[in-house]
Order: sequence, then structure tokens, then C-alpha cells
Amino acid sequence: MSRKLIFIQWVQICAGLLVFALGVHLTIYANLGLAPWDCLGMGISYHTPLNYGLAMTGISLLVLLIDLLLGEKIGFGTVIDALLTGNFIQMFNWLNPLPENDSLWLGLLCLLLGMALMALGMAVYMKAGQGCGPRDTLLVALGKRLPRVPIGLVEVLLWAAVLLAGWLLGGPVGIGTVVTTFGAGLVMQGIYSAIRFEPRSVAHRSVGQVVKELCKRQFT
Repeated sequence: MSRKLIFIQWVQICAGLLVFALGVHLTIYANLGLAPWDCLGMGISYHTPLNYGLAMTGISLLVLLIDLLLGEKIGFGTVIDALLTGNFIQMFNWLNPLPENDSLWLGLLCLLLGMALMALGMAVYMKAGQGCGPRDTLLVALGKRLPRVPIGLVEVLLWAAVLLAGWLLGGPVGIGTVVTTFGAGLVMQGIYSAIRFEPRSVAHRSVGQVVKELCKRQFT
């Protein structure tokens, strides 16, 4: 693989994460409740010395460890995700000129559009084949072990388990939390069926493999 193609894939990853971050921003703007992973992070913060941010960082590190134990590769997509996604979301939050939403129907519309953009963004950056974020990697890893289950349903099961854990720890649950838990996977399945994308079929390359490809091209 040429160095040019690798760099193009990095741009593709960034573009996909930008779309994904816009989707996350819309789910936040909906103002209908925390997403399952955020609910879990808040629940952990209630029972430990960790604040919400540190709890979310700890969750990401734990999920990353699980990914490695499940034999998944950690690629440049994982690194770029860790470095950029949170900043992209913050950028959209900062740029948003609209007042805080207090409409249920507008909130539900934002949730639906946000979930669609999140699924599309994931598809764009996963197609680069250079790994994905810890949570998305966990989704793919679980999906590989449930090959007959649609990937969208795997997402629903994963998020439902995360939500249950967050709820048991006292994390805040709103209507948006429930809609996101069960809706995101269904929206994902619909979009991926329409664009004929199957995350489990993507052959990802690790950071080491890509570095070897870059070095090989440089010295040959």
C-alpha cells in the first residue's frame, strides 16, 4: 500500500470522526438525557473519587484492554479517535448558535438525526481499515462472536448492558437515554443495510503494520 493511500485513509478517518462528532453533538443538543456510556460514567463518579471526566477515561482504558484481550487490533484510527473526537464534539458545542432545546419533538428529531450521522461517520472511518475507537472496536469484537446477529442488534444489546450498569450505579436516565439505547442500533442497522456495509468484514491493520508499510515504502 502506498504512503499516499495511507495518508488519504487518515484524512478519511478524520472526516468520518467529524461526521460522528456532529451526530454526538445533536444527541447532546436534544437535551433528553445522557447516552448509556455517559450514564455509566456518571454512575461511577457517584461511587468513586473519580469525577465524570476521569470516570469516562477509565472506562475507555478498560474497554481498550478488553479489546486487546479479545484479539482486536489497535490502529491509527484508534489513536486519531482518542485525540480528535472529543475536540470535534466540543467544537460543535461551541459553534452552535441555538439556545438550549426545551422541545420534546425537536429533541427526538435531533436524536434521530444524530444517531444517523453517528452511524454514517462510523462507516466512513471504519472503511479505512486502520482500527476504530475502543467502544466501536468492542462492538465489532462482540459482533464477530455473534455472526448471525445483525450488527445493529449487537449494538442494542451492548448499550442495554451498559445502561443497566449505569442505572444500577445511580446514573441519570432520561427518555433520550432509552431512545438512544434501543434506537441507535436500529438506525445503524437500517443505514448499514442501505449502504451495504458490514463492520465485521473490514480487515483492520494495527499501528505497527501501518508503520512497517510506511518505512518499507520510504527505504525501498
